[in-house]
Amino acid sequence: MLCTRLTNARFLTMDPDHPVAHQLGIWRGRIVGLDDAVAALPAREVIDLQGATVLPGFIDSHVHLPWTGFKQNTASMAGCTRIDDALAVVAEAVARKNSPGSWVSIVGYDQRALGRHLTAADLDGVSRGHKLYVLHDSGHGCVVNTAVLDLLAADVPHENGFLAEGAMGAARALRLPYSQEELAESIGRAARTCLAEGITACAEAGIGGALFGHTPVELGAYQLAREKGLLPLRVQLMVSADRLRPVGAHEADGIPKALDLGLRTGFGDEWLSVGALKIFTDGGMMARTAALSAPYEGMGHAGQLQDDPDVLARSIVDGHLAGWQLAVHAIGDRAADVALDALEEAQRLRPRPDARHRIEHAGLIRPDQLPRFARLGISAVVQPNFLRYFGDDYAEIMGEERAPWLYRGRGFLDHGITLVGSSDRPVTDGSPLRAVQFMVERASESGRRIGPDEAITVDEALYAYTVAGAHACRWEDSAGSLTPGKRADLVVLADDPRRVDVSRIGDIEVVATYVDGSAARGALGAAG
Repeated sequence: MLCTRLTNARFLTMDPDHPVAHQLGIWRGRIVGLDDAVAALPAREVIDLQGATVLPGFIDSHVHLPWTGFKQNTASMAGCTRIDDALAVVAEAVARKNSPGSWVSIVGYDQRALGRHLTAADLDGVSRGHKLYVLHDSGHGCVVNTAVLDLLAADVPHENGFLAEGAMGAARALRLPYSQEELAESIGRAARTCLAEGITACAEAGIGGALFGHTPVELGAYQLAREKGLLPLRVQLMVSADRLRPVGAHEADGIPKALDLGLRTGFGDEWLSVGALKIFTDGGMMARTAALSAPYEGMGHAGQLQDDPDVLARSIVDGHLAGWQLAVHAIGDRAADVALDALEEAQRLRPRPDARHRIEHAGLIRPDQLPRFARLGISAVVQPNFLRYFGDDYAEIMGEERAPWLYRGRGFLDHGITLVGSSDRPVTDGSPLRAVQFMVERASESGRRIGPDEAITVDEALYAYTVAGAHACRWEDSAGSLTPGKRADLVVLADDPRRVDVSRIGDIEVVATYVDGSAARGALGAAG
């Protein structure tokens, strides 16, 4: 007997052997069959989906769950366009603090909306003795007041209180770590937001590191979230390369650095597992720290690498030698050169044809770099919503020649490169459907088309958030398509993204999200 039979729907399976179905059977959290294979089987529950469209649950291959959860519960200056209004948000947050000298966090900061960066002096005027930490929306910078600057080493670089990349990490290190309890609650809040958008699995993009880590025991917070029932979707954890340390392993192992006990990609189960090793090579475009091979348009600099290129290359090679899948953050084309060179060297030293290394973001990729991606078998994990919401700005700072190379789609696919969709939430909107819409129409919110030749089809965009996401996270045997034997993770939509006007895809209602065969969010009525 089936546990559940879903009927009266259009199932877009993403499986070429049975691309469209109208019934689906579930038993013990797995898909057991489609259409005639299950139509006559008795079921404890029969759910009429009332003509809805069903897809495999979306996979968001690059997220920051704790940051998302904390951002939802932190004072924000998002939407402020005047310096005075932004400082009023800070002053209000400070007024709520009772203990003198405590830390006050603010999110939603974007200097582009304000016309200039906030300064330490600006913050000093409203700090009332507290230590202020204003996080840039990119996650690659912050503004602090003088009380924080006085605690930093003299050689930590800043510009009137703005700290970027490693300097921001120095400021973060001054603060006490978050507790696992706080982190678990934050992870749960973010996970519920993901479910509401049809996401059933995601990859957490870097725990334990200087930039995005929240505590040296951060992995335990995810275990706690699962134990407390706060983790309603599947999470794969990327571990920051900061956590690797030299080990005295047997010389035959060829492992120069590792986590304690040799933990690496693949450890865990279908709910919580260790994924790739996360390595940062540059910053971000919002903060103007992505490393380019030529200066930003109208600016006198070309961003920055996170470290000396040889040091970055060594981290990449060491991670590969230790058996990790690598997720290399590289937004600018210069950073991509560093990543590609190092990955090529790593494969030369120890060939691993199915390593499935990934470049996260791949924000600006020159035409000559595409064949190298393909030759090395590297996936491009992109964030289409960056251009939907920030595309006008990014196109301006790249200039006419480079703008068409931003967050490519068609260029990757035409070279046989696996294109993977993701959000980088909470940097911007995390909706997979809105990202799919952008991938097809390549239009920013203002209507500006950015790299129209990089447009792909709706099917290809959906593939990036299902099958390709499963491949990038090594879940292809259990997720990514509605295939018998795979997990019953699926999303129920009010319309078919392939049949509505492209401009409407992002607004399609997510009616229900099923994880392990159960409705984790929403549900249509059961009958029978």
